[in-house]
Amino acid sequence: MPSIYDKLIFNLSADGTEGISLPDIDVPETELAEAIPADCLRRKEPDLPSVAEPEVIRHFISLSIKNHHLDKGFYPLGSCTMKYNPKINEYLARSHRFTLAHPHSPDEAVQGTLALLYDLSAMLCEIAGMDAVTLQPAAGAHGEFTALLMIRAYHRAGRREPRKVVIPDSAHGTNPASVAMAGYEIIQIPSNSEGRVDLEKLASHCNDDLAAFMLTNPNTLGLFESEIQKIAHLVHEAGGMLYMDGANLNALLGIARPGDMGFDVVHFNMHKTFSTPHGGGGPGAGALGVKSNLEPFLPVPIIEKKNNRKGGDIYHLEYKRPKSIGRVHGFYGNIGNLIRAYCYIRQLGADGLGEVSETAIINAAYLREKLRHRFELPFGDGTMHEFVLSGARQKSQGVRTLDIGKRILDFGVHAPTVYFPLIVPEALMIEPTETESKASLDNFIQIMLNIADEAEQNPDLVRSAPHTTPVFRLDEARAARDPDISYQD
Repeated sequence: MPSIYDKLIFNLSADGTEGISLPDIDVPETELAEAIPADCLRRKEPDLPSVAEPEVIRHFISLSIKNHHLDKGFYPLGSCTMKYNPKINEYLARSHRFTLAHPHSPDEAVQGTLALLYDLSAMLCEIAGMDAVTLQPAAGAHGEFTALLMIRAYHRAGRREPRKVVIPDSAHGTNPASVAMAGYEIIQIPSNSEGRVDLEKLASHCNDDLAAFMLTNPNTLGLFESEIQKIAHLVHEAGGMLYMDGANLNALLGIARPGDMGFDVVHFNMHKTFSTPHGGGGPGAGALGVKSNLEPFLPVPIIEKKNNRKGGDIYHLEYKRPKSIGRVHGFYGNIGNLIRAYCYIRQLGADGLGEVSETAIINAAYLREKLRHRFELPFGDGTMHEFVLSGARQKSQGVRTLDIGKRILDFGVHAPTVYFPLIVPEALMIEPTETESKASLDNFIQIMLNIADEAEQNPDLVRSAPHTTPVFRLDEARAARDPDISYQD
């Protein structure tokens, strides 16, 4: 029997109920009328539920139990690193010393925040082998778009107007979207038989019309591009720029740096690599690192550090940058998430960041080897922090990858990414991250093996899943085309 707190909060409302007690207003009405213009006053009370505090808490706790999140269970979402968020980062980011700062505060009033952001930029430069960083972009796709605007400005400064950006067929979906938004023509090249960049196909597009080559490394199959230096040479010889989608940077921390590989620009998914809140439509953070040739085109403002007359450091936001592409964010960035990332990096240090990647790679290899005999593994040699299985064998038994993903939910684990990358049929993209224990990984392995058995012995059970979630199998096509977002019964 469902709990009464599963109801909509408006259904829990009762006239006359108050959630908080406030003292009576002791300011005379005449003074209030003078202080607040009449056109700023409500003409009627807002349509809000009248619910006591215990009911409010129970309602939202009930909702949180229904939702799957990292504090509740394993979330092996390949392509989007979903690691545990340390609570110390949350505590520090919520300090009133940061949260009470107004975005329009003068530089001298927020020296601590500016110093933190300046140091974070320097740490990101060191981690990625870049020369400068902007923290403005609000997420990875925003970082991609910002980078392409800078690349266009760079070419125009050299009196060039190349029109094409090349991407591999395994690219994240935001890559071609960003290319189109920046006004470039999208050229997609197929991967080779190993799942990596086909050098001959790339070389055929390396001419005067090449603006950039966008590449994820490791790529979306979890494979490191072992010929990255040859790729960089081909692109640079043609006058193009080499862009790295940093979605999979969690595999490289302390091991390899994009700047040393020949990349001119890389975006950081702070909400993937550096353990800040991720998903749900909330604020991300997509810092962007560049080599010196792109540094003049960074968005304004940038944070500069100077010495004052007393020998101390002072920080200020610099706007006078004639080659800048301009602002890409209303203020300097999503500061709360940047603070969380700063805390994460400082807490781990250089050795700790290296251990992050090493453990993530080991965890993924462990899952891969335990599952490869029951699911097809099209590209298995040399995968790093993530790998892609194929449910083609199960499909031949009448069970689709979508069914497998739904069935995983019945075991209290979130489904991995399915049907991506597109070059793998019936794809299951799995990334365990470094924050999962061996017990957690073993539990996931057993779940996957159980489902493989069910697909053979009782396929209807899998096809009709999920069975234990608050909402069962939905009509996903109808939900996308005809969404019902009303709170009314």
